[in-house]
Amino acid sequence: MSFIKKFIEQETVNRRNLLLASAYGLGGLAALGALGPNAVRAATANPTIAWSYRDRTNPYWNYIVSGGEAFVESLGLPKTALVNLINEGSSEKSLADVKALLGKNGSKVALAIDANDAPNCRPVVEAVAAAGAYVSTIWNKTDDLHPWDFGDHYVSHMTWSDEGPAEQTARILMDAMGKKGGVVHLGGIASNNPAIERLNGLKKALKDYPDVQLLDAQPADWDTQKANQVMAGFITRYGDEIKGVHCANDTIAYGVLEALRAEGIEGMPVVSYDGNQQAVELVAKGQILATVFTNPYWGGGISAALAYYAATGAFKPSNEPKEHREFYGPTILVTPKDALEFKAKYLDTNPKYDWKDFWGPSKGQIQYKS
Repeated sequence: MSFIKKFIEQETVNRRNLLLASAYGLGGLAALGALGPNAVRAATANPTIAWSYRDRTNPYWNYIVSGGEAFVESLGLPKTALVNLINEGSSEKSLADVKALLGKNGSKVALAIDANDAPNCRPVVEAVAAAGAYVSTIWNKTDDLHPWDFGDHYVSHMTWSDEGPAEQTARILMDAMGKKGGVVHLGGIASNNPAIERLNGLKKALKDYPDVQLLDAQPADWDTQKANQVMAGFITRYGDEIKGVHCANDTIAYGVLEALRAEGIEGMPVVSYDGNQQAVELVAKGQILATVFTNPYWGGGISAALAYYAATGAFKPSNEPKEHREFYGPTILVTPKDALEFKAKYLDTNPKYDWKDFWGPSKGQIQYKS
């Protein structure tokens, strides 16, 4: 498990370097100030393609951006043509970067973005629509915000139905615990839709396990180092009461495993989410019981493709049915019995995708709870 310790150390170095690169690359854009009022314009040729995301040091987001780069290369452009807007988990920076990009390029923008938290999605979409540009969002938005309310300029929103898969991993976890004892949950950013759904999945599963107690649930902000600290605190507080750990993503699990190792705890049942390569390798070894793959490479590429082809007029979003404007991405449960086969198919080499097949692997229209 030495790679986990190295992962934590390298994460700090990479994050610092990314912040410096981001500040350098966006300095000229930020100087342009906030977006002024712009008239809505027609579709345009050769829009600037951008991806706004949290942090490429996180393997999940690296897959996302790699998919975006693959799409850009499919257009005959170098991957460096993709503009990277790195928000480091700050909704304020996310919005400021988008406005700066629009201030420089106006309507000639095709943007893919995770707005970082649900409330930030609306001002991002409003800024893009006001500029006459085009945006596809993933993961985080409020339930009352819909692409069809913005004509063609809010192209699409994709999320993943996390509650069901998180419930599956929770059941695997509690079965491994012998259906009794205490479980702890380490979540993402508290206001993130996937963080909420993944905790809800655990709580739903708990209803069928009366002898399992949820000892504690704390946010770890999708971060390995914070997860390490949170788990160390759980061990101090609950000690031997902890019989299993439910993690909201793989990078959280890495911090958990390192905290357990530091205390000499071996064989603790742990489950995670995202299906990153290192996590899948740990699943194959039985050190993580299960993870869930959301195909971020496809998600990153297709989100950029949707925004780009809407911007160029290749298709008109407002002519599409609602299930093409808001839709679920694919999920695959990965367990020890199939981890190596899964790794060979999806991770050892990136599958080839038709980036004009916008909805092929998608899983239907998003459903909202009343």
